Amino acid sequence: MKLRQFNYILEVANQNLNVTAAADALYTSQPGVSKQILLLEEELGVNIFDRNGKHFVGITSAGEAILERAKQILQEVDNIKRIAAESRDDRRGNLLLATTHTQARYALPRTIQVFKARYPDVTLHIHQGTPMQIAEWAAKGEVDFAIATEAMEHFESLVMMPCYHWNRCVLVPPGHPLTRLNPLTLTAVAEFPLVTYVFGFTGRSLLDKAFGEFGLKPNVVLTAVDADVIKTYVRLGLGVGIIAKMAYDPVADQDLVALDASHLFEPSTTRIGFRRGTVLRRYMYDFIHMFSPHLTTALVDQIASTQTHEGREALINPLLHHLPYH
Repeated sequence: MKLRQFNYILEVANQNLNVTAAADALYTSQPGVSKQILLLEEELGVNIFDRNGKHFVGITSAGEAILERAKQILQEVDNIKRIAAESRDDRRGNLLLATTHTQARYALPRTIQVFKARYPDVTLHIHQGTPMQIAEWAAKGEVDFAIATEAMEHFESLVMMPCYHWNRCVLVPPGHPLTRLNPLTLTAVAEFPLVTYVFGFTGRSLLDKAFGEFGLKPNVVLTAVDADVIKTYVRLGLGVGIIAKMAYDPVADQDLVALDASHLFEPSTTRIGFRRGTVLRRYMYDFIHMFSPHLTTALVDQIASTQTHEGREALINPLLHHLPYH
């Protein structure tokens, strides 16, 4: 058995049994992948994949168990490499982050600035995607940390920790009728065409939930993943914007009026997480602490080592009452 073979079978599974796509992702040839999988199956004496002719059409019961073990083995190989790298030079390495545009643009810059000043020889890579993509990348070990608001709860293989709460503001041009309301109401907001985030992004589910609880059907005329795009179309008069409050800049956006909407919507919680069982390097602990000062090394280790969901919730729930707001 070879580690390369484990990589091949896992990537084929990740690519929905498409060997060509797996080969492309692994920067190798399709015949090479097929040959190595066949050699592994012959050595083990069992099929990992069900076949219809030359095509994979499913994963055998034995294959499911083998894939799970292969995943664990490769994670431990990665952990061994991290331990060795930490011993060689604890201030040099790579840090791969997966997050949404809003987090990358508005929440992370200050943390990254401080982090790079302390660790100039750590190379940072920021991957932007949907919350579901972000969680999947972290679960597969393709990134070190996932930072997002939505979709994180769907992945039990991730250690997810709360960072901060945030809420929304309503964006309108100066003189808009909504600026004359005190207090602002959902009913009034729903009377205007809305420009906001794509469903599944940046707390959009709680926004939809709030309107639904009042029996309102908002007229969403444009959605985007980028708050700056939303602002552009509010400026063009396409509709009223609803964005994360942290995405409003009083200087750069002084031609728009931000109306506080924290009383209209439940706060959302941004979380940071990593794949369970991952060995974290010192600079990784420091990054978490810089981003969320309440997440100390000791607390991160305690949460990560707690085996049950109930035990993790017992550690995390008290934090939720004391998180800062962005």
